[in-house]
Amino acid sequence: MTMQRDDTACHRDSLVGIAHQAMIDKGLEPDFGKPVEAELATLQAPAKAKAGDPSVRDLRDRLWCSIDNDDSRDLDQLTVAEDLGGGRVRLLVAVADVDALVKKGTAIDDHARKNTTSVYTAGGIFPMLPEKLSTNLTSLNEGEDRLALVIEMTVRDGGVEKGDVYPALVHNRAQLTYDAVGTWLEGGTAPAKVEKIAGLGENLKLQDRTADGMRARRHENGALDLETIEARAVFADGNVVDLRQERRNNARMLIEDCMIGANGVTARFLAGRGLPSLRRVVRSPERWDRIEKIAEDLGERLPPDPDAKALEEFLVQQRQRDPLRFPDLSLAVVKAMGAGEYVVESPGEASLGHFGLAVKDYSHSTAPNRRFPDLIAHRLLKSALTRTAPAYTRDELAALAAHCTAQEDAANKVERQVRKSAAACLLSSRIDEKFDAIVTGAGDKGTWVRILRPPVEGKLVHGSDGVDVGDRIRVKLVGVDVDRGFIDFVRTRR
Repeated sequence: MTMQRDDTACHRDSLVGIAHQAMIDKGLEPDFGKPVEAELATLQAPAKAKAGDPSVRDLRDRLWCSIDNDDSRDLDQLTVAEDLGGGRVRLLVAVADVDALVKKGTAIDDHARKNTTSVYTAGGIFPMLPEKLSTNLTSLNEGEDRLALVIEMTVRDGGVEKGDVYPALVHNRAQLTYDAVGTWLEGGTAPAKVEKIAGLGENLKLQDRTADGMRARRHENGALDLETIEARAVFADGNVVDLRQERRNNARMLIEDCMIGANGVTARFLAGRGLPSLRRVVRSPERWDRIEKIAEDLGERLPPDPDAKALEEFLVQQRQRDPLRFPDLSLAVVKAMGAGEYVVESPGEASLGHFGLAVKDYSHSTAPNRRFPDLIAHRLLKSALTRTAPAYTRDELAALAAHCTAQEDAANKVERQVRKSAAACLLSSRIDEKFDAIVTGAGDKGTWVRILRPPVEGKLVHGSDGVDVGDRIRVKLVGVDVDRGFIDFVRTRR
C-alpha cells in the first residue's frame, strides 16, 4: 500500500470525487435530482409572514447576531439577551423557519428526508438542502429580514426557569465568527462589527455570562467536559498542506450552551402540549468497565456503575493535570460511551436522557438547514402552536428516529473517510516514520490509533494484541491509500 505523494490525487477536486462516491456507497444521495431542481425554480423569495397575522411577533429591533465558522453560509440561528434584573436574563434563540418554504412531502423535503443531514467533508459540503435555500432563502443572513421560530428562555443562576416558543420576524445585525468573537471574549480586540453596532458588545458579554452560568449548572449535574480533536484540512493552491485543529473557545461554548438550553425548551414545550417528539439521547456508557480501566491506569478510581458526576470530576482533574493529552483521554472516553441516537418519546414516558450533557429533555431543533430531525421538530412545534393534528404520527416518528440515526452514522463515516483521505495525502511522504499514538478503537473489525502530530487516525495492522482503547503506544507508518482513506501503522518499540 506504500505510495509516494501524488499532488493530483491530493487536490481538492480529487477529494470531492472521493466524497461523492463515499456518499453513494453509504446510501446517501450526493446530488439533487430533476424534481428538486424543478421545485427549486418555483421558489424565488424568502417566506413572509401573512399580513396581519397576530401570532408572528416583530422582533427586528433586537440586537440579533449569528456566530459560526469562518466559512459558514447556512446560518440557522441568531441569539440575543435581555437583562431582566434580579439576576434573571431573558435569552432568545431565533431559528430559521425552513418549513415555511420546504413543505412536508415535497421533492426537496424527500431529498432532505433521505440524507437527513448536510455532509461536511474535506473536499466540500454536500448540503441537505439546495444552497439556494440553505445559504440564501432560508438562511438568517446578515442584513435580511427573516421568519424564524424563537425559543425563549428565562435563566437565573444558570437554570432555565421557564421557556416559550413562538414565530417571529427577525433581522441579523452582524454575521460573526467563532475565532474573532472568541479571541475578543478572551481579552483580545473586538471584531469591527461589534465595535460598530452600539450595544452589541455589551449584549454578547451578557450572553457569554449567561451561557457560563448554564454550563456551570450542567457540570454540577454531571455534564462531561470533553475536548476531542477535530482537525480540518488546510489547502494551498488546491492541495492539502496541513491539518489544523479547531480550537474550542468562549464563543463556541456560548453557542453550544445556548443551543443545549433551547433544545431542552423545545422538548418540554412539545411534551407540555401532549405531543411525542424525537429526542436525542446518549445512553449510559456501553463500556463503563473500560472507562473504569482508563481511570485506573491514570491512578484514579471510578464507581462500579455509570456515574456522570464522578466521571466529570475525574475529567476536570485530568484536564488540569495533563492538558496536552486531555483530548486523547476525551476521545477514549467518547469511544467507550457509545454513539448518540434518536428515539421517540411521548409525554409521561421515562426519558432516557443525554448522559454526556446531563440533561433529561433534549430534542434537536436549532439547525433545520443542516439536520432533518430539527425540521421535524419545527413541524411538530407548529402543530402545537396552531393546535392542529401532529405533523407526524408516533409510528412515523419511530421510523424516522431509526432512519435519522442510521443516516447520521453513514454521514459520519463519509466525513471520516474523506478526512482520512486528506490525511493520507499529507502523510504519503512520511512512510516509515515513527509516532506516539493513542488507541482509539478496538474490536472485531480491527484496532485503530491516532497519532498526535499531525492529529491523524489510522489502522493498527500489526501488533494489536493486548491493546485497548486509551492505551498509549509507539507506531510506525507503513502505508497509505488516498482513494480509500487507508492509513496503516504497525506497533514498534521505539
